Amino acid sequence: MNEQNRPSDLRAIAHKAMRDRGLEPDFPPDALRQLNGIPAAAHEPDPAIRDLRTLLWCSIDNDTSRDLDQLTVAEELDAGRVKILVAIADVDALVKPSSPIDRHARTNTTSVYTAAQIFPMLPERLSTDLTSLNENADRLALVIELVVNGDGSVQDSAVYRAVVTNHAKLAYRSVAAWLDGSGPVPEKIVKTAGLDEQLRLQDRIAHVMKSVRDAHGALDLETIEPEAVLRDGRVVDLRQERQNRAQDLIADFMIAANTASARFLEKRGLPALRRVVRTPERWDRIREVAAGFGEQLPAPPDSKALAAFLARRRQQDLLRFPDLSLTIVKLLGAGEYVVQLPGRESAGHFGLAVREYSHSTAPNRRFPDLVTQRLLKAALAGESLPYDAAELAALATHCTTQEDAAKKVERQVRKSAAALFLSGRIGEVFDALVTGAADKGTWVRVLTPPVEGRLTAGYQGVDVGDQIRVRLTGLNVERGFIDFARSGNDRTPGAPPRAASAVR
Repeated sequence: MNEQNRPSDLRAIAHKAMRDRGLEPDFPPDALRQLNGIPAAAHEPDPAIRDLRTLLWCSIDNDTSRDLDQLTVAEELDAGRVKILVAIADVDALVKPSSPIDRHARTNTTSVYTAAQIFPMLPERLSTDLTSLNENADRLALVIELVVNGDGSVQDSAVYRAVVTNHAKLAYRSVAAWLDGSGPVPEKIVKTAGLDEQLRLQDRIAHVMKSVRDAHGALDLETIEPEAVLRDGRVVDLRQERQNRAQDLIADFMIAANTASARFLEKRGLPALRRVVRTPERWDRIREVAAGFGEQLPAPPDSKALAAFLARRRQQDLLRFPDLSLTIVKLLGAGEYVVQLPGRESAGHFGLAVREYSHSTAPNRRFPDLVTQRLLKAALAGESLPYDAAELAALATHCTTQEDAAKKVERQVRKSAAALFLSGRIGEVFDALVTGAADKGTWVRVLTPPVEGRLTAGYQGVDVGDQIRVRLTGLNVERGFIDFARSGNDRTPGAPPRAASAVR
């Protein structure tokens, strides 16, 4: 193995990638001094703050997650209606605008998750303890209440402050397996009276709510971002997981809560930081991809038609549906943050098929959510907003830029980890999907193992969504470069994927 391909310290690579992208990998001294001066979780003797600690709140998150942003609970009402409560960690109670910790959070705008290290937006003592909705801990929260009709439509919503307690910290994998009937009841569900019925109610109403979004044209996409498995500092595997039922449950509730938060501010004539995905500019290419599967989409962009096409493809080829999803995600274009002023038309979120949408449910991990939380709290208290329209506009641009930078860091470290995993396999041939084709380069994603790299030879005439065969020609672990050349015996561009297999 030559010098550029030798195993490297992924932590050092991650730190350098952070700095290169204009992100701060470490907390500055003044932020640490502020942290040392915070004695405990926030408590406010405000009569307007409701005491909801006795409700059967629980969290469902990744197995290793410690920064818990939200809890959920549901209650059956009359006429088939269900009340859903989403409790969101009140980070603003301890992190005030323009404080040293806030300045660092505002610089990075997001937590950055890499195989080597997590770079949290907030110090871990806050995000995993004092502002985290930890099990058996009383915490301040912002609650978004939704009254959902039996048909899945949201009849009413409200926002208020409360004290809550997480009665069970649950994990996606085990809850999903239990709900699907493929795994045992998680121990915490067994030990927590009433939690079994509570979660089944949440699962049922979330499924109905999702059907409403689907009918409106929400895109049901599933992409794969492989997680590197490290052992003694070595990458021993690249693990990928499919979206599961418990993740869908939480996603459905968070989408509804984020929509409700945007509407809350809109109804009060207040500016907001919105999350938008604009109507895709490359709709013609999306139509070409669909045509490759024998499907015809209408000439004008139509999320309902695209959603229906995706649903059919998921049913017909579940194994390779994530590859098609990745193609569509690339062609849809990235989401962005914009300032929404009262009375102005919203750009909306094409992928979710909603007009009003603000990120609000992850303030421990994303700065836009913390901004929205502060706007909501100011509106509830009848106080002046902490940000004016000009500052919100600047924040929208900055948060979009930094989110893109964070994704590039995560992607670079994933590729460095993948390069380590592929060391010693130069010359092997793989089935691949073209995921990017532009003047700056052509990119492919190998189906097995799940890695992405640049097509440095034979890229003429290929476009996003084409299925080709590629040969691994080079690796650079330090820079996260994986190079491929087009191999012979290609399939027809745009043809449906065949079974993923690597020539070993």
